[in-house]
Amino acid sequence: MSASDSEYDGGPGSGPGFDPPEGVDVLRVFCGPDGRYGNPLGVVRDGRSHPDEESRQRLARRLGFSETVFVDDPERGHVDIHTPGLRLPFAGHPLVGTAWLLDLEILELPVGDVFARQDGEFTWIGARPEWVPSRTLQRYASVAEVEALTGPPPGEGWLYVWAWEDEAAGRVRARAFPRRAGGIVEDEATGAAALLLSAELGRALDITQGRGSQILTAPAPDGTVEIGGRVLWAHRAVPSRV
Repeated sequence: MSASDSEYDGGPGSGPGFDPPEGVDVLRVFCGPDGRYGNPLGVVRDGRSHPDEESRQRLARRLGFSETVFVDDPERGHVDIHTPGLRLPFAGHPLVGTAWLLDLEILELPVGDVFARQDGEFTWIGARPEWVPSRTLQRYASVAEVEALTGPPPGEGWLYVWAWEDEAAGRVRARAFPRRAGGIVEDEATGAAALLLSAELGRALDITQGRGSQILTAPAPDGTVEIGGRVLWAHRAVPSRV
């Protein structure tokens, strides 16, 4: 799939005809059942091409995606995650996407090791809620109220708004607003916030976020939560995955 027909929405540099720099794979993570949507992710397979934090931050701003991953050791799964404005110790959709791309079972982060697995069309990672940066989870009374939002509600700090679509079935409608510097007004699919919501509710969830992305969650007895979803190509930095 080429970048032009992938439906990924990046930031400042990713309008029509946007061509990612050499060595950058672009994925869509947490795609919907029809293969559409998903959150765009840039993955730099060889982190040595951007050896310091300044150059990594500069590329993340150029790409304009909510996160970009720099792979420092593909065999050990050592990765570094950047938004257009800051470095993150943990994030959900970058790890799901990188685990899929590199076929990894473990990813090494400053917070600890993240275990990954493949299950049919879904890629899963397991993580601890305490690894997730602070989020405000705000329940709305109805799906219609969530969908009626035309932008982030007033306030400061990362906000995840949600409502039950079918409580008995664990189906949730959600939207995410970073409300931080960096140009990302709304995050299309947010694994970390989904993880927190699943931990708070203590149950597995099937979340539709943004325009139509899908995130699955599954709490585990050891206190971790798995988050899973589909990953598809938007732009390949190399001719083939194999």
